Parts: sequence; C-alpha cells; structure tokens
Amino acid sequence: MEYRRLGASGLLVPALSFGAGTFGGRGELFSAWGDTDAEQARRLVDISLDAGVTMFDTADVYSDGASEEVLGAAIKGRRDQLLLSTKASLPTGPGPHDAGSGRSRLIKAVEGALRRLGTDHIDLFQLHAFDAHTPVEEVLAALDDLVRAGKIRYLGASNFAGWQLMKSLAAADRHGLTRYVAHQVYYSLVGRDYEWELMPLGLDQGVGAVVWSPLGWGRLTGKIRRGQPLPAGSRLHQTAEAGPPVDDDKLYDVVDVLDELAAETGKTVPQIALNWLLRRPTVSTVIVGARNAEQLGQNLGAVGWELDAEQIARLDKAGATTPAYPYYPYYRLPDFARLSAPAV
Repeated sequence: MEYRRLGASGLLVPALSFGAGTFGGRGELFSAWGDTDAEQARRLVDISLDAGVTMFDTADVYSDGASEEVLGAAIKGRRDQLLLSTKASLPTGPGPHDAGSGRSRLIKAVEGALRRLGTDHIDLFQLHAFDAHTPVEEVLAALDDLVRAGKIRYLGASNFAGWQLMKSLAAADRHGLTRYVAHQVYYSLVGRDYEWELMPLGLDQGVGAVVWSPLGWGRLTGKIRRGQPLPAGSRLHQTAEAGPPVDDDKLYDVVDVLDELAAETGKTVPQIALNWLLRRPTVSTVIVGARNAEQLGQNLGAVGWELDAEQIARLDKAGATTPAYPYYPYYRLPDFARLSAPAV
C-alpha cells in the first residue's frame, strides 16, 4: 500500500481507505447500502489491515450511528493499528440542537462519536456540511478546543463550496486556529466538478482530497452497460435519486473506454476507475466500500500498478465535461489556464 500526506499535514494516510457506510443497515437509504454486522465487519477490517488499508471512515448519520457502533466493535483491541475518520453536522434528529456546527452541537457530536467508536480520540474529524447559520469563528474555535483537548487529531470538511472552505481557512489563519487539512469530496470519472475550483484551492492551500463514491455512486462497477437494464441486484434501483447526478451518455462513453482498458490491462473496470483517481492532483486517499470480502478484494486490486500516459489521456477525454462559468473560458483556451490556477 502507498501512503501519502493528508494535505499539508504530518499525517500519513493509505492511498485507499475503507468506508463503513455499509455497516449497520438502519434506515431506508443505508439498509440499501448494506447491513454488515460486527462479526462481518471484523473480517473486512482484518482484510483491510493485512493489505495496509489503515484508515476507516464513517459518520454519525450513517445508519443513525450504527455504523460507528459496528466499526467500534470491529476494531476493539487494535485501535493503535489504524486511523479513525468520522463526520458530523448533518441532522441526526428533529430537535433544534440535532444539526449544524455550533459549539454545543459539535461537543455533543464528538462525545457521541467517541462513545460509539469506543475510543478516546478521532484521528480525522470532518464537518459533513457547511453551517451557514453559525459564524465560522465559532465553529473553528470549538474544533480547536477539541483538538487541544486531545479528542481530535486533525480537522477536515466535506462537501464545502470553494468560498466556504476558503473563508474557513482564512479565519483559521487570522485567529491562529487549527486548519482544515482535508476535504472529503465527490470525485469520479463521471463526476469531475471537483477539478474546476476545489482542486486548485486544495493545491494552493494544502488541503488533501478524501474522495467519496469514486465509482460514481455504483455506476462504474462494470455491471452497467449501454443498452442494457440495470442489474436486478443494483442498489441504484433504491438509491439513484440520493446520489450525484450522472448523464447517461457520458457514463456509457466512459464505460466503453474502461472496457477497452480492462481488455488491455487484465484489470477490472472498477480497478481502472480507482487507479485513474489515485493519479489525480491533491488526492490523498480514495474511500472504497465493500459489503463482502470479494468486493473488498476487487477494490484492493486498484493499487500496486499504474495506467500509462496514453491510457490516462483516453479516460480524461471520455470523462471530460465543459465546466460552468467562470471556468469554461480557461478550459477552452488552455494557455490562459496557467494564469488562473496552480499547475496540475
């Protein structure tokens, strides 16, 4: 396994991390993802650690906290062998203090996560959404206090817009508070909006990408083909509307190239899609999920080899989309791009 710096920090993370969204199985959305129990989770943790996958990502909203509980049970007795990453800020209940990133909410969320995970510290704690109703200074001060108390090691954000992340980083610098070093983002061959603003921001500010849904919400598994219905067992039947939108024609164009490269390399479609992501600027780690050992083994096959430059160029072209204003002029006129963003 390759290990990389998480942004401009001293934390080394594996190129692939394990996403525990399939653990727990509570609720309509997450039960469609998976219902892995503690015994099954221990087996997946065993396989991950043997392969060098040492970071495990979850969130308080995954299965109403059951994902954290199952993960905590699965790592019992080996906490010092791994990194724990979790998130909070999204609503976990109907009450006025069950959502957001205010001081009291964050303290409560961290204490709850520590209890469910069975640990005394969280290695990477991320805000699951930007709270527009709470001053960023309050948010950052609360997080800084939790870092100083030893309950959190490193901070990150998730799904922030560029201005939200930059405002937070500037406030942290202005007040001498702990900075975000990670941004958990959606990024895939069929979802490349991250590249237009957030990637240059990450390069400029030292914020590493922690990539979620690298297979385009289950669309790049190798089971979806042009002119064919969704496989009967696909979770997209139940979850498609909850995930990132993907243009079908673009999806099929990308899958066609992935199929060609699979024949050339002897690798699977998802392994190629993951390997492409691992070569992208700012990407510190790519989160992979699995409902069983076979799926996990397939995902682990994405490391230890590299696509060549010509193969990467074919994938780049297949997945390319024209960005929105104000980025498209520079996209169409590459010479001008040198003026608008750090080199990628």
